Amino acid sequence: MTKTTSPPYDPRSVANLMLDEADRVGISVSHISLQKLLYFAHGLYLNATKAPLVSGYFEAWKYGPVHPTVFQAFKSAGAEPISFRAKGRNALTGQIKEIGEPGDPQIRQHIQQVLLSYGRLSSGRLVEISHAKRSPWDFIVDKSRTSVAFGLRIPDDVILERFKHHKIAVGETPSTGEPSEDTPLA
Repeated sequence: MTKTTSPPYDPRSVANLMLDEADRVGISVSHISLQKLLYFAHGLYLNATKAPLVSGYFEAWKYGPVHPTVFQAFKSAGAEPISFRAKGRNALTGQIKEIGEPGDPQIRQHIQQVLLSYGRLSSGRLVEISHAKRSPWDFIVDKSRTSVAFGLRIPDDVILERFKHHKIAVGETPSTGEPSEDTPLA
């Protein structure tokens, strides 16, 4: 398998790595959980290095930040734990191909730390954290009520500025329940 050497990485590559590491430590990951874990990995990395972990962008969807490329790659899993890995397609031939994983061992360590911190939280709890007041998601959703927010994209500069507002709510279960499938905000 090909290894890519420097960020920003293909978000499917980081998602595949995250799923491999989750399998290694016995964490079951649904599509909604994967989206939030990838977002937290990206935000933490961005704040630590001032550089993005993944290419592309996140959008503010009903249940929190979603990376559209990762959504397309894993949407067939629905609410079930993800048991497959994202593949790529050669643009010229249409042939399916493996997606290289990040080659930097520090990225694997970063993903392991994110899983250690957030990986065993329920999807509902991850959604609550991603919806925190003044967080990037909340900021973009609020902004969309009064001005144009193109595709409800969450720019990296907003993540950099507002990621610190994510807090873990206290309680046994998330107040929003356990979502099974995400949808764009309308």
